[in-house]
Amino acid sequence: MGTSTIAGIVRATCATIWLRLRAAMLPPPTRQQWLQIARGFLERAQFPNCIGALDGKHIRVKKPLNSGSRFYNYKQYFSVVLLALVDTNYRFVIVDIGAYGSSADAGIFRASRMSRWLQSNQLDIPHPACLPGSAGPPAPFVIVGDEGFALSPHLMRPYPRRGLDDKRRHFNYRLSRARRFVECAFGILASKWRVFQSVIQLAPQNVNNVIKACVVLHNYVRMYEACQDEDALAFSTEDQREGPQLGRAGSAGLRVRELFADYFSSPAGSFPFASQQSSPAEP
Repeated sequence: MGTSTIAGIVRATCATIWLRLRAAMLPPPTRQQWLQIARGFLERAQFPNCIGALDGKHIRVKKPLNSGSRFYNYKQYFSVVLLALVDTNYRFVIVDIGAYGSSADAGIFRASRMSRWLQSNQLDIPHPACLPGSAGPPAPFVIVGDEGFALSPHLMRPYPRRGLDDKRRHFNYRLSRARRFVECAFGILASKWRVFQSVIQLAPQNVNNVIKACVVLHNYVRMYEACQDEDALAFSTEDQREGPQLGRAGSAGLRVRELFADYFSSPAGSFPFASQQSSPAEP
């Protein structure tokens, strides 16, 4: 069988998998599903009002013809980006596939449909609700991300690492507990679908089809054949980074982050292990 024939079969198969499984494995979330995701983050990460962990994964590709440096990322290889929002079952909730590797996560998110839907209130996200045990003002439901994203009322990122006090350390620790689910999801994806462990020798459009197929198959496996959570937590992603940081935090985002930080340091929202982890080391 010729190379072009095999390539055509792969393209057709990936496109069919995406077409057949997308509606069942990657449906638009409903308000009830957002609340279910939030319950998962409260129970498993002790982060209330969280509706997903967000991150981008660089997928290695062969340099596309006449592409210049658009696909060349800060890690010094060519890639396209899988931007994903993940729940505590390591399932993909919303994905954006195919951004240039040279783009920063904040820029990819800002240009994504996910961001537009969030800004235009098309995701049916629940209305703000009081944090558990708190009599304070209602807090919005938020997404958690790393330092590569811009802070906003619906997207929480860590405080800068310099000059942290206990309250901010507690917040960063709690956010990192919630964010680890997207890191593990990427690790599981790459472990299960070995195509991600080497350079994909396809044109960008065909790479996107492969990623789409693997994303819905990943959700299928997590739904019907999931391994034990303890095994899943052993996976990690290579995308631990200090990449470009874009965007300035608006005052509304700062207020929401302070609201969560105050809550995590209060009796109602404290978490004993966080105190041990985030306390300064003894001299």
